[in-house]
Amino acid sequence: MNGVSARNGANIRHLRLKLLVFAMVCALPLFGSMSWWLQGGSLIPLAAYGIVSVLAFLLYWSDKRKARVDHWRTPENVLHALEFAGGWPGALLAQQVFRHKTRKVSFQLVFWIIVLLHQVFWIDQLFLEAQLFSLF
Repeated sequence: MNGVSARNGANIRHLRLKLLVFAMVCALPLFGSMSWWLQGGSLIPLAAYGIVSVLAFLLYWSDKRKARVDHWRTPENVLHALEFAGGWPGALLAQQVFRHKTRKVSFQLVFWIIVLLHQVFWIDQLFLEAQLFSLF
């Protein structure tokens, strides 16, 4: 079987590959935020990734339902704000589970830039002693 059935009857195509990509993009932020916390830093980044991801997932689900019945939709800037605040893992899962916002190139471009910014932030924190972000 190439996918897992979702509630709406759709399959997640290429499930193994997508799980691998998901694990890869989540590894650095998870490791970074856990390390930060274990070294006496704030628990906020670790908690934010979890809590805001759940919120993002639920908002994508709601937006997909609204799109199906042609109701008022969640503005894309709201979705992107949640992604930027740490909800991009939940948003990425929701995109695949609900097949929502996956074909709109402009949306995906902003989404992946947000994911990249999180990766760069943690590379900077873990390996470059926060040199990049100290410039701003």
